[in-house]
Amino acid sequence: MANVALIGASGNAGSRILAELSDRSHLVTAIARHPERIERLSGVMTQPGDVHDRAGLAEMLRGHDAVISSVHFATSDADTLIGAVRDSGVKRYLVVGGAGSLEVAPGQRLIDQPSFPAEYFEEASAGVAFLEYLKGVKDLDWTFLSPSALFVPGERTGIFRLGKDALLVNENGSSISFEDYAIALVDELERPAHVRQRFTVGY
Repeated sequence: MANVALIGASGNAGSRILAELSDRSHLVTAIARHPERIERLSGVMTQPGDVHDRAGLAEMLRGHDAVISSVHFATSDADTLIGAVRDSGVKRYLVVGGAGSLEVAPGQRLIDQPSFPAEYFEEASAGVAFLEYLKGVKDLDWTFLSPSALFVPGERTGIFRLGKDALLVNENGSSISFEDYAIALVDELERPAHVRQRFTVGY
């Protein structure tokens, strides 16, 4: 059982990660700008938090075994968010990543493909920059988990594949449910296998 701080606990991915953590009997400090939107679950304590308040966030994170952040990259700042984790003294940091930096062929990123949807470019670009920033962080045991291209509500099946830098694709395209993504992330929390690495999950 770990004592985990989850930033962005009310979002699409964050709420599923929160449920997975609770189901596995972890203790969670669930942080969101609007904590009233966080589902009340066993072992969960809610806290209002602002990803732009480095000092306040660091104080909130202090004393936990791990921090998970599930926030939009385009509306947060890597230096502030990662700085808060570093200031808190917590060493284990897991990030809900994006698919944009995954490769569709050697040296060819998803975000650079002509077919990449324009409406997702800003968020994906900020996610790419966040990962590059993380790669330079030597004092955190960070992990960046990229979902597949289609990251959507679905079922908790427990049947999925893990990869490294290549976009995972099957006969139905490239996808992962929020629910199965949450399993992969909490598995990594419990049994670290990708410290200071990015990996990906998909069907």
